[in-house]
Amino acid sequence: MKLTLQEIAKLIDATLSGDSSKEISGINTLIDADSNQISYAVSKKYKESLIDSGAGAVIVDKKLIKHCTTNTLLVENVYLAYSILTHKFKQQQNINHLQTASTRIKAYNNVTIAPGCIIGKNVTIGENTSIGSNCVIEDDVIIGINSIIESNVTIQKGCQVGKKCVISSGAIIGSEGFGNARDKNGQWHSIAHLGSVFIGDDVSIGANTTIDRGSIANTEIHSGVKIDNLVHIAHNVIIGRDTAIAAKTGIAGTTVIGKRCMIGGMVGIVGHLTIADDVIVNATSTVNRNITKPGIYTGFVPLMLHSEWKKVGLWITKLDKIATLLKIKLKNIK
Repeated sequence: MKLTLQEIAKLIDATLSGDSSKEISGINTLIDADSNQISYAVSKKYKESLIDSGAGAVIVDKKLIKHCTTNTLLVENVYLAYSILTHKFKQQQNINHLQTASTRIKAYNNVTIAPGCIIGKNVTIGENTSIGSNCVIEDDVIIGINSIIESNVTIQKGCQVGKKCVISSGAIIGSEGFGNARDKNGQWHSIAHLGSVFIGDDVSIGANTTIDRGSIANTEIHSGVKIDNLVHIAHNVIIGRDTAIAAKTGIAGTTVIGKRCMIGGMVGIVGHLTIADDVIVNATSTVNRNITKPGIYTGFVPLMLHSEWKKVGLWITKLDKIATLLKIKLKNIK
């Protein structure tokens, strides 16, 4: 499907500057978009990416329009406009699939599919792989060789699972991410997620774990990763090779976790962060900033008003200096 910029401008109530007949075939990030795709920028921190973007058009507000080097669609609420456009492309994506999909399942030797499974169109299942009872494998899914998909697992449309993977009962791969844009009346509007989930080789995923599909790019779980039960991994998260994540951990969207990390149980990781390789985060910690160096990290304080929490955090980071100062003063008193 292609939409002209004039059609898009009407759809999202934007003021268009540029070629109204320009055709757009999809949405992508500022960094990855090509001349046939549209992107968006929501804040000044994306200014450099906006200037360098190869996108055929961008959605911006008045604060960023001066930095645009391509066709622009000026709106009051960029995120809301983006959310409206995602649903248009998602809708057409589904229509195109219905028009072109084959009902054929490509299954290699020694594939076992237990009773009660629902297998979609254009699914590929590798040799020596087993699918447990009552699984749902949606259209265009690829599962590699020697993998085990236990009972009651759902792998949603277009997701890829590598070889020698184990996905335990009740896990959901490729669920819709949690993204919403707020309008001027305070009402929420969901954002359709157009990406998928890519899982590498030799990955273990625990029971009732959920991994959301990416908003535009994919959510990525790299080879050798081990994930415990009841873990939630949000949209566009990237987890590096051989990282282990314990139960009940929640990782918010667009966070990047490095290689060989160990994340303890019940850890909460805020979105849009980067965690370096070889990091250990102890159980029940909250990670609310980038971790740039390998090491063992712990962080938790009692629940309180955020304004008070910031004060406490400031004092905690300065305790060593305070202790040193007190020792000097006590010494002088003596």
